[in-house]
Amino acid sequence: MAEPDVVHQLDLSAVAAAGQLLPVTPALGVVAAALLLAAVAVTGWGRLGHGRDVLRAGLRAVLQLAAVAFAITWVVGSVLTSALFVVVMFAVAVRTAGRRMTDGPGWVWAAVPIGAGVLPVLVLLLAGGLLPPKGLSVIPVAGILIGGGLTATSLAGRRALDELRLRHGEVEAALALGFEERDARLEICRTAAATSLVPALDQTRTVGLVTLPGAFVGMLLGGATPVQAGAVQLFVLIALLAVEAVAIVAVLELVGRGLVTREAAHRVR
Repeated sequence: MAEPDVVHQLDLSAVAAAGQLLPVTPALGVVAAALLLAAVAVTGWGRLGHGRDVLRAGLRAVLQLAAVAFAITWVVGSVLTSALFVVVMFAVAVRTAGRRMTDGPGWVWAAVPIGAGVLPVLVLLLAGGLLPPKGLSVIPVAGILIGGGLTATSLAGRRALDELRLRHGEVEAALALGFEERDARLEICRTAAATSLVPALDQTRTVGLVTLPGAFVGMLLGGATPVQAGAVQLFVLIALLAVEAVAIVAVLELVGRGLVTREAAHRVR
């Protein structure tokens, strides 16, 4: 990266990019509402069973972004409030990912994979001077990393537990052959959970060919050079790969040790 404050430049570029990409007018709200209703209608027509979830998610997004828009100026005013905001994001991510994995008390363990993936990257960025200790820099970067950790944790946990439920007999067979319970579980669910890394891999493989990510476009519109924009976007993608890989491995360990279970995937002995 050309300069230590380049991530801060990314934040400022978003202001310039907003007016050039999607002007905030009543028409934008009308189109967004129409697209949300279309998504609900399509899920209903296709009998996907998520019509209410789509509508609820869209309405929640409106309320949450409105609240953040009003609060963000105050939040980024100090390091303390910015840090508290990041903690809130982390807590919400843990709750969301944990509940996606299991309805049992084991959902709190989602803090381990998300934290294990995100914390080292943030510490490395701050300690290396690449990420200025300012709210406008820390909050968006932390949000991107926590979001990646949430997705990987949720997908890996669900797929691992689903696999254990479907292949329960194979776990018992492995135990009969002398496998430890942890090893028997991992032998069955590791491959399924590993597929949770595929979205991040595809995003990294196709960057610049299929999509131009927001960080790259935002920096270009904000006046950064193509080299600066590409360097920042490359770092974001690689950091997400690292965060999600760590999260998946941690989830597998939690599932293998029986710390995260479902009723149908509880201990087999």
